[in-house]
Amino acid sequence: MKPSKPIPVTSPLLPPLEEFVPYLERIWDSRILTNGGSMHQALEKALCAYLGVEHIALFANGTLALVTALQALRITGEVITTPYSFVATAHSLLWNGIKPVFVDVDPVTYNLDPAKVEAAITPQTTAILPVHCYGTPCDVDGIDRIAENYNLKVIYDAAHAFGVSDGRGSVLRHGDLSVLSFHATKVFNTFEGGAIICPDARTKQRIDHLKNFGFVNETTVVAPGINGKMNEVCAAFGLLQLKHIDRALARRAEIDALYRRLLAGTPGLRCLRPAAGVTGNFAYFPVMVGDEFPLQRDELYQLMRDNQILVRRYFYPLISEFPMYRGLPSAAAENLPVASAAARRVLCLPIHPDLADADVERICGLVTAPARVRAA
Repeated sequence: MKPSKPIPVTSPLLPPLEEFVPYLERIWDSRILTNGGSMHQALEKALCAYLGVEHIALFANGTLALVTALQALRITGEVITTPYSFVATAHSLLWNGIKPVFVDVDPVTYNLDPAKVEAAITPQTTAILPVHCYGTPCDVDGIDRIAENYNLKVIYDAAHAFGVSDGRGSVLRHGDLSVLSFHATKVFNTFEGGAIICPDARTKQRIDHLKNFGFVNETTVVAPGINGKMNEVCAAFGLLQLKHIDRALARRAEIDALYRRLLAGTPGLRCLRPAAGVTGNFAYFPVMVGDEFPLQRDELYQLMRDNQILVRRYFYPLISEFPMYRGLPSAAAENLPVASAAARRVLCLPIHPDLADADVERICGLVTAPARVRAA
């Protein structure tokens, strides 16, 4: 039997509407809807405390935050990045007139492979733009060593990594800047939103200028900035979300454990895991569909879709396969064998706080059915 409504791969945490009304009333009473009002300031402060960082600059979305982070560090020339990500990662480079250089990923984490990064460095390389894929931390030590040896900047696309730590603290502390996404599909969301984690007050001040057209005061503009500000309604929703985030993360952990128990031992299926010592956020539940499984990944995808389970092929196609990138020498498929294989084989199953155990059991029953039929 199909569910009464489709089951999405992810769904926003939506606290009770009555909890949001007082925030809206405060916004209306203040008559300040944007431009760094009280909600915006309160959310920046609250996120610093929750994430264990000193400085954070809020944005209207994560893509504007990426674009501005590159501007803030005055990145030019070539930037080494991953083909295995959402397309906004590379788009932020093109919007800054920067040439993306794609390198392959690690076969376990699907994050940038530091050895491939080092081999791709040229005199035109100025920075590295890695992604903490699925919230699994990159090899930050390896990337940081390379950056130091070659005098490169590092901007981490941490869109998936809200609340993730690696045993030494938040992963957001690495690199020159880290960028978060607060899109509605993320673990923590503000409807639409994003942020840049800043290492010091001076950097935050520059970023705050850039996200507000370059204004320093009413009449002084010091940089060709953009309108990247988060509005008060989104900031208010973020403040409300923070009250419920620990419960949401705990529920995600329960769903993750249930998936692993029900899918264990299925021939040809491998559930990806974070590295030892990592406190994850269970943002995604990716499975690798191998040759031993009776169906190819796209066949399993269609089976699930036919049953209104809205699984996603994160990330397919590779960024390097889109028209604006595939002409780059670094985009050639033979240069990216691990990423290409992942794009053909990974399927992300639904995981979000409102997903019931019965739904997880039904999803796993559909996933494992082809293997059970073959075994019979």
